Amino acid sequence: MSFVQFYYELEVYKLSRELAKEVYLLSKKFQIEERFSLTDQIRRASRSIGGQIAEAWGKRRYINHFISKLTDGDAEQYETRHWIEVAHDCELVSSEEMHSIVSKCDQINNKLNAMMAKADKFCFKP
Repeated sequence: MSFVQFYYELEVYKLSRELAKEVYLLSKKFQIEERFSLTDQIRRASRSIGGQIAEAWGKRRYINHFISKLTDGDAEQYETRHWIEVAHDCELVSSEEMHSIVSKCDQINNKLNAMMAKADKFCFKP
């Protein structure tokens, strides 16, 4: 495993940025009445994943803090998944669009869980 120097080099972080962009572009098509509810919720959740990963990187001195922030990022991907499923139920996104988002959420979940399992490899001792 080649160690990265910055959070933005992590594959999971790059994937979270792709997800946030895809959610943004999809949600631009939502009806105007969803602008301040569903649109806001799904954009916020999808954008928060990368933010939580960046915060976790800043807390690598303390393994429990690192894992806690990664757990928060994982929770945000689950929330993103929920909102895209709601958007699909409301016929705002197609099955293909929903599956693309859910697939990215699955990948993020797997990568975050792998990081948490190997947290000691990412954290440093004070």
